[in-house]
Amino acid sequence: MRANYPLTCRWALRFASVAACLLFWQIASTHHLTFDLITFEHVPTPMSVLEAAWALLQSNKLLQHLSSSLSRVFSGYLMAALVGMALGLAIGRWHRAEDLLLPPLELLRPIPAVAWIPLAILMFPSSELSMIFITFTGALFPILLNTIHGVEAIDKRLIASAHSLGAKPAAILREVILPGAAPSIVTGLAIGMGTSWFCLVTAEMISGQFGIGYYTWESYVIQNYPDVVVGMLLIGLLGMGSSALVKHLGALATPWYRTQGKTA
Repeated sequence: MRANYPLTCRWALRFASVAACLLFWQIASTHHLTFDLITFEHVPTPMSVLEAAWALLQSNKLLQHLSSSLSRVFSGYLMAALVGMALGLAIGRWHRAEDLLLPPLELLRPIPAVAWIPLAILMFPSSELSMIFITFTGALFPILLNTIHGVEAIDKRLIASAHSLGAKPAAILREVILPGAAPSIVTGLAIGMGTSWFCLVTAEMISGQFGIGYYTWESYVIQNYPDVVVGMLLIGLLGMGSSALVKHLGALATPWYRTQGKTA
């Protein structure tokens, strides 16, 4: 059973951990601390980053960058979710689909997003489509593998029982396979959202003209380091928020599933 741990204490610890990181950042950047392998000599202070964030908030660039990145990431992510779940259900359910589809997918899976960028630029008529494709590849494989794992982990006796009761393949898929694999699929969807942001930002840094990744890289090129940190924090907030949204929607879709055994 989950330990009786007050919610206020949990939030207090979360805020305390963030405050400790900010305090260390302030001290290290203000005093230009240098350690053996890392130096804070050129790292901007939290106050300079806050000023850069306020300046960006007042400008008309923020909305354009945000809308560009959000449209790309959700376009690629939604396509990856549909394709990844469909392929994962087929591969996890049927050996012929596994033998036919999994080998080429496993061959492509280790290829990083950066390596796809030149080919994506050659394959697609616009840089916008190439960036959506990079986002698609980043989200596809976590969703695919978690869907396969969820389907394969279903107790075969449940499927046999459904067969013995006269259930058709469509009914088994709808009533047994999907509910049983849903928690694993939700995990893959949450991981895929995070990797899609990583891949999108990489693509925007190289071939974009608008977007949070482009803004971050452009700030680095002109040596505007507070804006670099603002871009990094925006990427983190957007990725964290979108992943939390996916987890929340997944929890609503799987009310029968609860995480077991966490303690204080």
